[in-house]
Amino acid sequence: MGCSNFFYTLLITFSVALITYNIIISANAPLKQGFPGPGNPSATSSPRLFSVDPIIQMPLDRSKATSGKRLFHTAVTASDSVYNTWQCRIMYYWFKKFKNGPNSEMGGFTRILHSGKPDKFMNEIPTFVAQPLPDGMDQGYIVLNRPWAFVQWLQNADIKEDYILMAEPDHIIVKPIPNLSTDGLGAAFPFFYIEPKKFESVLRKFFPEQKGPITNIDPIGNSPVIVGKASLKKISSTWMNISLAMKKDPEADKAFGWVLEMYAYAVSSALHGVGNILYKDFMIQPPWDTEVGKKFIIHYTYGCDYDLKGKLTYGKIGEWRFDKRSYDTVAPPQNLPLPPAGVPESVVTLVKMVNEATANIPNWGA
Repeated sequence: MGCSNFFYTLLITFSVALITYNIIISANAPLKQGFPGPGNPSATSSPRLFSVDPIIQMPLDRSKATSGKRLFHTAVTASDSVYNTWQCRIMYYWFKKFKNGPNSEMGGFTRILHSGKPDKFMNEIPTFVAQPLPDGMDQGYIVLNRPWAFVQWLQNADIKEDYILMAEPDHIIVKPIPNLSTDGLGAAFPFFYIEPKKFESVLRKFFPEQKGPITNIDPIGNSPVIVGKASLKKISSTWMNISLAMKKDPEADKAFGWVLEMYAYAVSSALHGVGNILYKDFMIQPPWDTEVGKKFIIHYTYGCDYDLKGKLTYGKIGEWRFDKRSYDTVAPPQNLPLPPAGVPESVVTLVKMVNEATANIPNWGA
């Protein structure tokens, strides 16, 4: 089928999905795929163990007993931009370092590249090429390509593991990760800015009252999350449809802004009765989190700015800084200067790990 016919089919299918959307989510059956896959099989607070929502439906397809290791497949969605690519290279370097470490249940790894075409790093990083949304459908919010890319990958890839860890390019694994999910629940990091109760009136457009209390929606995004593969296959198309529907809804778009897709995943997980362990020790986010401790991932989403005395100058460019946004068109150089004395362990560890990766990844900066 030609490219134009393919996009036309996508648009027609999407229109039908939206028209039937409100009816579908009220039913007990899972949402049907909004878009058919293209058939491309290319390759802050004190620590607490976890808390569980007491009102939960255990998915029957995940209740069977397992023995031995419960391996999970790590999946990272990315564009082919310089910005995403250097982050993925560093992320994969540390994945390989810890994959076979003590207590690890880390299985395979896939970069889900939603640029629609292979890039020059296919041989360095295991990669599945997904098609992007048709031009204009993301309305300038490129993150909408993430759920669509997951739908394609789950439909077409041969995934050996029974669980999936959804991660992001700006994640650095700092120790071997066990399978944190249990008893039919996913394991997810709770974000303080995901507040379902605060936005109940908006969320009820997508999570009807007959589906249960708004507290069924966990304060999570799609990443980091470890979830059963069978559950994610059900969630992914709903996640895609709700992301697109929220972006098209002016009230939801205004309320959720840059975290819209995160709300869409949380809603979709709740619609399919997949609850989550809220695992605060999953990751840290420097500079606000200052110690690595028992955490498994460093998420360097925020800029780290300090004066030469080691004092945080957030909101003002520091005399010393590390901010991933400084490297949107070029990869960071090797041997970044370490922070001054007094800067927290988390930031020092982050920069040291970036430096080790860039010193050992072949053809860095190419």
